[in-house]
Amino acid sequence: MSVRTARVQRPRTAVALGAALAAVVLVGGCASAGSDDEPERRSFPLQGRTLTVDSDDSALDVVAADEEQVRVTRWFDGRTVLGESPEATWRMDGDTLQLRVKCDGFVSDCSARHRIEVPRDAGVHVVNKDGRVTADGFRTAVRIRSDDGRVTVKDSSGPLELISADGAVEALGIRSARVDARSQDGKVRLALAEVPDRVEAHSRDGAVSVDLPDGAYKVAASSDDGSVDVGVDRDDQSAHVVEAHSEDGSVSVN
Repeated sequence: MSVRTARVQRPRTAVALGAALAAVVLVGGCASAGSDDEPERRSFPLQGRTLTVDSDDSALDVVAADEEQVRVTRWFDGRTVLGESPEATWRMDGDTLQLRVKCDGFVSDCSARHRIEVPRDAGVHVVNKDGRVTADGFRTAVRIRSDDGRVTVKDSSGPLELISADGAVEALGIRSARVDARSQDGKVRLALAEVPDRVEAHSRDGAVSVDLPDGAYKVAASSDDGSVDVGVDRDDQSAHVVEAHSEDGSVSVN
């Protein structure tokens, strides 16, 4: 008795696509690359009192520094196949620092990071479409929004407004009187070193924790789906107000 062996045929389009890609990789001439083996540096004048950073695809480290201008250090590495050469650009338009990364191809792999040193007496407004953002050492107002990435602030004393559409929000060692921290998809963690006037911490999907110095606070803490723990002295007449809420996660104020 004969035994028949089944044969599996790959779709012609898939075979053709795989063969084309293999040919590109083997030939190597269709690959474009751009890289900074050593970081690039550039300075930009800041005429106003607030720097706006408009970035589309980069990790950002923003720090307060004893500088008269905005100093930027850039690390960039990119490679594309069947596409234009990858490129990172920077320019100052008024008081807006615009950072762009172009990385388009059939196959692409790019990474970018910027360290931005800001004059110490200037405020900061950061909008980053894709990438984490950290800020450190500010005594002025800081506003940060990341559409896709973690937001972290350390050792700052100015008013804070921190928002992440997809990522955790953390503010540590903070001496700010006013803090507004929100995440649509990630935890919110605040640790304050001085008694604040007002704190708002909200997450749609993640735990919320607020660590406070000793004192009496007017606290509104709640969770739609999670535990709630309040371990500070509560006084509904206090001028120090804390609001903490999670739609899906635990909430602690301690």
